[in-house]
Amino acid sequence: MYCPQCGVPNDNNAFRCVKCSEVIQVVPVRTALPQIEDTAGMRMLLPVGRSLWAIAAGYAGLFAVLFVTAPLALLLGVAAVVDIRRHPEKHGLGRAVFAIVMGVLFSAPLVFFIIAGVLGK
Repeated sequence: MYCPQCGVPNDNNAFRCVKCSEVIQVVPVRTALPQIEDTAGMRMLLPVGRSLWAIAAGYAGLFAVLFVTAPLALLLGVAAVVDIRRHPEKHGLGRAVFAIVMGVLFSAPLVFFIIAGVLGK
């Protein structure tokens, strides 16, 4: 490689000229930007890197207060935990646990009402 300033031959890996110290080649600076899934703030706002089962379980857990969807929340929560255990890179365990807790809390009265309705006839 030749220096663009003085024309002296230099090593191909040289950064500056051996005679005039002119910069021969600019080394690109590479900065590793974090992936969007790696930032906790983005995971709080958007469902990036989260198990789809956990997303569905979270919403089913919210609607479990309607009693009818409580067993669905329980099933989706368990499916989300299984999915997260199989794929450790996925997030959403909090949503899955929330769905399981809400599913259990509101399935118990649902079962009680169903049994009371059947026995009361």
